[in-house]
Amino acid sequence: MTTLGILHPGSMGAAVAAQARLCGAEVLWCPAGRSASTKERGERYGLTPVSGLAEMVARADIILSLCPPAVAEDVARSVAAHSYARIYVDGNAVSPATMASISAIMLTHGASVVDGSVIGSPPSASKSTRLYLSGPSKALRPVAHVFAGSAVQAHLLSGGIGRASALKLSYSSYQKASRVLAAVSYALARDYGVEAELLDIAQGRTTSYLAETAYIPKLAARSWRWGPEMKAVAHALEEAGLPSDLAVASAEVMSRWDSLKDSSLELYQVLDQLHASSDNEPAQ
Repeated sequence: MTTLGILHPGSMGAAVAAQARLCGAEVLWCPAGRSASTKERGERYGLTPVSGLAEMVARADIILSLCPPAVAEDVARSVAAHSYARIYVDGNAVSPATMASISAIMLTHGASVVDGSVIGSPPSASKSTRLYLSGPSKALRPVAHVFAGSAVQAHLLSGGIGRASALKLSYSSYQKASRVLAAVSYALARDYGVEAELLDIAQGRTTSYLAETAYIPKLAARSWRWGPEMKAVAHALEEAGLPSDLAVASAEVMSRWDSLKDSSLELYQVLDQLHASSDNEPAQ
């Protein structure tokens, strides 16, 4: 039986840990200093309490960190301080550079480090969650095995540390920002009494813009016109007393495509142009 340590069982961590337990793993957690709601989750999901991190490190075959991203490095340091030398999975929404730092911290005592990213809602009997894993191949399969047949669907990525983190932030960049943009859009529409019409327009669409990669070159070719439109959006938001930062940022992004007016380039070319310097030379 695999022994998994979870740091720390918040709403996502507890649900993920519960899936490992359903698959036969023993799941350890540290209740000391945790909130009453966290303790309730630990009991509800049948997690095994330990006296502290030292006991978890001594017993766990795999330690999974699911914590606020801002403290992910500190959590890794606390584990490394106990000379943990088995499999450490950081499943937090951190940048690839931060993940590399966490890997370096854990490698000081010979741990096998896995870069993980959880995408989706907390897993349950009715919802599945994707767990992307990258890093040394010898460590990926034991982690995936812990969740085999559960609502946590493990996906192994080639390419080493940083890939899973990059995927998570690539997705979050769109998913989270698009929801914020939607909120700002509806706030502006509400100020002018046209929110019902905005909803009617939106409901006419059935797919995500994120899935429509063929449209990105068209966006680039039209950015010379749409960039100023987004500036007008920003002005309208400011006049209504609403935050305009995302509209301003969208205009700034589109300004990098100014030289591509009415062009017919491939997707990789217009994406490369986003990295281009301010000279605005078209990507070749």
